[in-house]
Amino acid sequence: MTEFFTDYIQALWGIVLELSPPLLGGLIFAGLIHLIIPAGFIHRTLSKRGFGSVFKSVMVGVPMPLCSCGVVPTALGLRKEGASNGATTAFLISTPQTGVDSVLVSANFLGWPFAIFKVVSAFITGMIGGMIAEYADKPSSIAEQPATSFEPTPRTLKEFWHYTVVDLYGAIDKWIYIGVLLAALITAVTPENYFSDMSLAQGFSGMLLMLVISIPLYVCATGSVPIAASLVLAGMPLGTAMIFLMAGPATNIATIGAIYRTLGLRLLMVYLGTLIIMSIIFALLFEAMFSEQVVVSIHQHSNNLTGIISTILLGLVTAWLFYFRHKQKKIKLQNFLENDMGITLNVEGMSCQHCVASVKKSIEALEGVSEATPDLDTGKVLIDGDNLNDAAIKQAITDAGYAVKS
Repeated sequence: MTEFFTDYIQALWGIVLELSPPLLGGLIFAGLIHLIIPAGFIHRTLSKRGFGSVFKSVMVGVPMPLCSCGVVPTALGLRKEGASNGATTAFLISTPQTGVDSVLVSANFLGWPFAIFKVVSAFITGMIGGMIAEYADKPSSIAEQPATSFEPTPRTLKEFWHYTVVDLYGAIDKWIYIGVLLAALITAVTPENYFSDMSLAQGFSGMLLMLVISIPLYVCATGSVPIAASLVLAGMPLGTAMIFLMAGPATNIATIGAIYRTLGLRLLMVYLGTLIIMSIIFALLFEAMFSEQVVVSIHQHSNNLTGIISTILLGLVTAWLFYFRHKQKKIKLQNFLENDMGITLNVEGMSCQHCVASVKKSIEALEGVSEATPDLDTGKVLIDGDNLNDAAIKQAITDAGYAVKS
């Protein structure tokens, strides 16, 4: 038991040191993009039906560090602002597979050939799925409307910090913790080449098995990389790991349900079918082209100064995020206790800060609503305003991809 605990701690420390520098770098880069690009620019460029909007959607989605639970409300927001079926579907497919932070982490753990191939596969998969969706279903009536005009808004360092730490890191941090802990466990308990002796885990059968596991599973693009690296070290083929990194972050049970409710069965089939077929194709292609060039490294740089400094900084950011959440929770709960006006609703489906922001934005867009305060922990949403329309509020929540409990 003592030997296992020692091995686990060593594996955990090595993974954290490898993960911290690219994760911090990716978050800072994404925050700078948010700081520079005018508000509303993304929405404004995706309204036209056809190749151009799908291409722009994928170009925006591939570097954006959003997990699948964060990408659904974001994609639905794009659709509400006038994005076409193809642009929305392309964004849903390409965005959660990769991101600036995920690319850097993948390069650290699995090498640049793997990281670049993952970006290319996400881009092509998003384009194919988007173009199929564009013509597989009738155009959205929303998408036919002219795009709304947006005025650039000032961006501040405070907004940069909040967006980078609370909105981005806060949306995926729990899943990164889970990914790192699970990766360390796999590394500690599975000897090298463990999966090499399992016929079911090899070849095409291993790919199909990984699809069955990955599609309902929730993992973020960044948190899934250490898990994949640990599995490869234990003998899992690289192609099977590629499927895990494509299908795992892009799908889960909650995402599938949300897409079905808001986009319909036909676009859901396009979404899932594209991911399944293309992940297998790219897995086979990667093994044929690059399998000899990939060197998995989890513990090669366990004592580097950059990793140690980055781990300390990430720890401080994580501690601040926990403090911020605790403070916000106390404020919200106090509002629930003291406020005797407005409407309080129980909302199902909110699983991260992106969900909270989506629900808040959808409700506050309604006439008469002065403020909506969703609480992630309790699932309650407090709505203040004048002449509130209960039915309209519930419909706005449903349109955003969530359900109101009676």
